[in-house]
Amino acid sequence: MKPNSGTLVINIMNGGKAEAYEGIYQCTARNERGAAISNNIVIRPSRSPLWTKEKLEPNQVREGDSLVLHCRPPVGLPPPIIFWMDNAFQRLPQSERVSQGLNGDLYFSNVQPEDTREDYICYARFNHTQTIQQKQPISVKVLSTKPVTERQPVLLTPTGSTSNKVELRGNVLLLECIAAGLPTPVIRWIKEGGELPANRTFFENFKKTLKIIDVSEADSGNYKCIARNILGSTHHVISVTVKAAPYWITAPRNLVLSPGEDGMLICRANGNPKPHISWLTNGVPIAIAPEDPSRKVDGDTIIFSDVQERSSAVYQCNASNEYGYLLANAFVNVLAEPPRILTPASKLYQVIANTPALLDCAYFGSPKPEIEWFKGVKGSILRGNEYVFHDNGTLEIPVAQKDSTGTYTCVARNKLGKIQNEVQLEVKDPTMIIKQPEYKVIQRAGQVSFECTIKHDPTLIPTVIWLKDNGELPDDERFLVGKDNLTIMNVTDKDDGTYTCIINTTLDSVSASAVLTVVAAPPTPAIIYARPNPPFDLELTGQLERSIELSWIPGDENNSPITNFVIEYEDGLHEPGVWHYQTEVPGTQTTVQLKLSPYVNYSFRVIAVNEIGRSQPSEPSEQYLTKAANPDENPSNVQGIGSEPDNLVITWESLKGFQSNGPGLQYKVSWRQKDFDDEWTSVIVANVSKYIVSGTPTFVPYEIKVQALNDLGYAPEPSEVIGHSGEDLPMVAPSNVQVHVLNSTLAKVHWDPVPLKTVRGHLQGYKVYYWKVQSLSRRSRRHVEKKILTFRGNKTFGMLPGLEPYSSYKLNVRVVNGKGEGPASPDKVFKTPEGVPSSPSFLKITNPTLDSLTLEWGSPTHPNGVLTSYILKFQPINNTHELGPLVEIRIPANESSLILKNLNYSTRYKFYFNAQTSVGSGSQITEEAVTIMDEGKMAMASRQVDIATQGWFIGLMCAVALLILILLIVCFIRRNKGGKYPVKEKEDAHADPEIQPMKEDDGTFGEYSDAEDHKPLKKGSRTPSDRTVKKEDSDDSLVDYGEGVNGQFNEDGSFIGQYSGKKEKEPVEGNESSEAPSPVNAMNSFV
Repeated sequence: MKPNSGTLVINIMNGGKAEAYEGIYQCTARNERGAAISNNIVIRPSRSPLWTKEKLEPNQVREGDSLVLHCRPPVGLPPPIIFWMDNAFQRLPQSERVSQGLNGDLYFSNVQPEDTREDYICYARFNHTQTIQQKQPISVKVLSTKPVTERQPVLLTPTGSTSNKVELRGNVLLLECIAAGLPTPVIRWIKEGGELPANRTFFENFKKTLKIIDVSEADSGNYKCIARNILGSTHHVISVTVKAAPYWITAPRNLVLSPGEDGMLICRANGNPKPHISWLTNGVPIAIAPEDPSRKVDGDTIIFSDVQERSSAVYQCNASNEYGYLLANAFVNVLAEPPRILTPASKLYQVIANTPALLDCAYFGSPKPEIEWFKGVKGSILRGNEYVFHDNGTLEIPVAQKDSTGTYTCVARNKLGKIQNEVQLEVKDPTMIIKQPEYKVIQRAGQVSFECTIKHDPTLIPTVIWLKDNGELPDDERFLVGKDNLTIMNVTDKDDGTYTCIINTTLDSVSASAVLTVVAAPPTPAIIYARPNPPFDLELTGQLERSIELSWIPGDENNSPITNFVIEYEDGLHEPGVWHYQTEVPGTQTTVQLKLSPYVNYSFRVIAVNEIGRSQPSEPSEQYLTKAANPDENPSNVQGIGSEPDNLVITWESLKGFQSNGPGLQYKVSWRQKDFDDEWTSVIVANVSKYIVSGTPTFVPYEIKVQALNDLGYAPEPSEVIGHSGEDLPMVAPSNVQVHVLNSTLAKVHWDPVPLKTVRGHLQGYKVYYWKVQSLSRRSRRHVEKKILTFRGNKTFGMLPGLEPYSSYKLNVRVVNGKGEGPASPDKVFKTPEGVPSSPSFLKITNPTLDSLTLEWGSPTHPNGVLTSYILKFQPINNTHELGPLVEIRIPANESSLILKNLNYSTRYKFYFNAQTSVGSGSQITEEAVTIMDEGKMAMASRQVDIATQGWFIGLMCAVALLILILLIVCFIRRNKGGKYPVKEKEDAHADPEIQPMKEDDGTFGEYSDAEDHKPLKKGSRTPSDRTVKKEDSDDSLVDYGEGVNGQFNEDGSFIGQYSGKKEKEPVEGNESSEAPSPVNAMNSFV
């Protein structure tokens, strides 16, 4: 045995016999915690014995008879590979008539004179010993007889009408049928009552051997081989039984338990026959092992209860039947260990936006720790559909966004302790190509540039790689790679191709491609390139039934060589005026031999092509009518699909006119029931594309063929296709419907598939109808809206998403075929568990006082369970919008209002409100409210507002404004005219002696109107009823009483600043304000 290893080495190279080491070996590994054992290892020496001496008589056989040459190789280990050769070591040719069987014998379905020879030699090759053994040559002499009698098929192997075959699950099933007969029979295989598995079935040895790989119990059944020639048929039925060595359903797995915990080891295996389960502990049968009071064996399960550290041991499960056994070790480790997090601390994860992010939290502990994730320093526990929590502790964010960036904390806890670890997530912007390279056409010796401009996350460093035709750029100094472009100098023909720019970062990769086409440069500017002139003088010679020779003279190529000629034809008999592509030839060729079809009136024309384009078509040649003939081909796309349960609709694509090869095109439609009818039923129909067979059984397979014929005869024998008569609705409903509720919004439904015979059609799948009966929290029924999920194929389970938590549902399952749905299974009732509730339907804050607010709310629209309480959180907001300390209150679920007392006066509060069930908290609703001001401060504000709204004060301010306007107007006119302003003339020119103010929009003088001089001065004249002063009321804005010019009287900036119409909605916090005092406040300071 190798040192520091469990490997056992047996070396017989220096002497010794292999037979001395033949036997069964098993390895045992042991320490103080227990013992584990390996599977049995069988060692057997290889053997390649010689052929036994035997006297071989010459074989004399009449021509046409069958013959079997027996090989009977010696029994070796492993078995030898058999093949037949002659004295010259050449393999004997095999065919449908002569072939080698699975047992190595050489079978002749019928012998021919050329089979006479004296050197039929069977060889056995033993691969393991690399030796070949040879049997003595066998002599065969064929006696010619005239005439040779034809015979119907007879099976050479297997014999009799039935036989049995047993194969093990997972192996390769080989079934063989070799028949004698003249002519040589053809072998066909079917499975009674079923289909051969499509992807696992193969035919070998000229279809004499049926091979099915990876067999399972479903492949058991009767397989029929049918040998047929023109004189009749024979068959043999092989009953196949698939047995199975034991295979795992649930292998025992290592178990880590904490002292005092319970657990179990499960060892479940299947096989045919059913395997026997036995247990060992530390390599000793458990029946004679030391007793452990915490252990109880119950068949395939060991149940542990209240384990202690002494209960640690290695357990072996052995599942065996007559075909083999399974052995598995499972270590039961009893230990107490506080949680440990194995993921490195502060690990950084970087992902691209809109892609998944996986944050690891590998952990260990006993008992098994519970894992929770938090975001941020004081974040709440992460829940909801936007996260996926894996059993190994990993947190998955399926679609990471930019706001997903941050610190995430993983907390692992069990009863022995708690530990946490922080990881960082950075979400980067994706790399994009904002300007892609474009298709270019460049002349030789020119210069071309491809652009590839990118946008990327500033923290990622991109690398740009350019490829040509998916390979590296040529090592040529003409290729210049810039920051965001590729330039090619002095372009040559070799530069033609596809250029790709690839941008890689550490997190993503993008690419874009463009094609470069290099064309010839004009030798001189005077040369004009153009499409060629059309060919002329078309001539037909060498006319035959199926071919003709066409020649022509090319037109002028117009400075661009002709690269090829395109020949087109017109069928004047079937499609006059329509030209079809016939062929094309190189530009150096002016004659072509054309293949023709029968019964077509041909005309030809030729088109020349150069790099610039195609010429106009030549003038048509003379017409040539070919003779009629039998059709060369049969209709395509033959199908058989029933439209009713008792019919078969056979359809096909009709031949085109020139494919008919002659007049009187018709079709011979033939059909017979597959594996049931020996004779074909046929009918000849006109030139149509459909025929309906009535009175058929429901959904049975038919062999179908459609053959074309015309007045001169039939087309070749058509190939057969398989169709089915019409479908009918399925007969039975799926059974054993089971529902497993996975969480509050997801359930998994299982059912047993219906027998295929009852489907009566192509199985398309299963439909699950499900609907909500009632909510368990409200006990109120509503309109039933049934939902339908369709599962394609022969599935036996499906997921039901989008369920409402804490509700009662019903469902049924129906099978679906091409005709429709079958009957429904009995309704199955299931209930979903509680979930987190939705947000409260509303939150209103009323009755503000100096130190209290009244809150009223509505229960959640979707409670999703039994409400346990409401959670109210609130905090003050100061003038700079900073949040104060957060206060949390838990409120009973039956309450709908609350009076908050002992609040600060004249303070804004922000409220967060949500409901809870036993599962957790729902989404929250937020609201803000303000307590009212102190009475003394309100009185001062009231006096300020009273002064600011007095009539004499407003009149005084208007007079001051008018005087300033008059002075400005006089100064402006004097400056522009350079002299005295004739005030008297200006006043006489107008009936109204008032001054004309300037319009703001264009600086011109408009007429003054006093139509609104007598408006009542109401705005701001009284204190609001709630005795609070708002800036929109206390700021003195002359816009409210003026002519609607937005408070801008002239181009001087002072009045614009002091009398602006700016209004604020925020309440005033006492006398504090960050804004400049208004004229009202300034005037109040003098009072």
